[in-house]
Amino acid sequence: MSTRVLICDDSKIARKQLARILPTDWDVDVEFAEDGQEALDILSSSVFDLLFLDLNMPIKDGYETLEALQSFEQAPAVIVVSGDVQPKAIQRVKDMGAIAFHKKPATAEDLRSLLISLGLFTVVAKANVVVAEQSTAAEQFTLNECLQEVSNIAMGRAASVLAEMLNVFIKLPVPTVNILEVGELQMALDYSVKGDSCSAVSQGFVGSGIAFETLLIFSDSSFPDMAKLLNVREDIDSVVEVELLMDVSSVLVGPFIDALGKQLNIDFSQSHPVLLAQHARVSDLVNAKKAKWKRTLAVEIVYEVENYQISCDLMLLFTEDSVSVLENLLSYLVEED
Repeated sequence: MSTRVLICDDSKIARKQLARILPTDWDVDVEFAEDGQEALDILSSSVFDLLFLDLNMPIKDGYETLEALQSFEQAPAVIVVSGDVQPKAIQRVKDMGAIAFHKKPATAEDLRSLLISLGLFTVVAKANVVVAEQSTAAEQFTLNECLQEVSNIAMGRAASVLAEMLNVFIKLPVPTVNILEVGELQMALDYSVKGDSCSAVSQGFVGSGIAFETLLIFSDSSFPDMAKLLNVREDIDSVVEVELLMDVSSVLVGPFIDALGKQLNIDFSQSHPVLLAQHARVSDLVNAKKAKWKRTLAVEIVYEVENYQISCDLMLLFTEDSVSVLENLLSYLVEED
C-alpha cells in the first residue's frame, strides 16, 4: 500500500522542490496544501501517513497547524521543513508533536537518510510514485515567487544568529516581494514600522550584475528593550542608539546576505554601513532616496522579538537593471532543483 504524503508550504517552488527530492524508489502518493488551514481541511477528510510542514505561512502557520493537529484522532507524522533554524523554533515544534525538523533547502540524500532513520521509508522492489501536482518542464515561476523563497531561507539564517545572541525567539513573517514606486514604498513602511519615528542603517551590495541596498529600519520604541537584552547599562543617548543600530544591523544583514549569496552562488561586495537617519519619519527615509531611484524591486521582512517591544524592518531595494539579471539567475536555479 502506498504511503500517503501531504506537503504543506505556501511557496509553490518549495512544494515542487520537496516533491522532486522524495526517494524515487518510495511507493508514495503525494498531495499538496498551500497553507496550514488547507492542510487541516484535507487531513480532516482523509487520512495521511506523513505531513511535511513549513512554519512561516499566511492564514495558518506551522505552529498553529501543529497545535490543531493535537486534537486529531488520526494525525499524520509531521516533519517540519523550514528556513527558520532557531534552536528554540526547532525545540518548539518537537514539543508540539513534530517527529523531526529539516532545514531548507533540503537535499535528496539528506531527506532519504532522515526518512530511513525515522522508519518511514524502506526500499521496495518496484515503486509507484504518484504526485498530484506534477510539475512540468514548461512550468514557470515568477521572479517574486523565486526571490521570496530564497529570501525566506536567508531570513531564517539571520534570525537564528540574532536569536542566539539575544537568547530570545524571533517571530518571522512571510517575506513580501514587490515592484514599488517611491510612494508605494512609503505606504509599505508606514504599515510595518511601529511608532511615530524610526532610525535606519543603509548598506550597499553588488555582485555578478546585481546591485541592491539594504535598509534596516528600527522603530525608536524598540531601543529600551534592545538595550536591556544587550545588557547596556548606561543611559540610552544618541551615541548608544547608534551603537545598538550598528550591532543589530551587523547581526541581521551579514548572515542574511551570506545565505542569499550562497543560494545564488554570488560573493557580494559591500560598502560600509551608514547611519541613514535617526529619530526620523518614514517619509524622511523615502525622501532621502528619491534622487537615486523612482522604482525598485523590494524585499521586505519584519522581524519581531517575542515578549519584547522590539520590531525592525529589513528591506532589500534592487536597482531596475538588476531585475532581468535576477530573473535569469533564479529561473536557472529553479530548473536545476
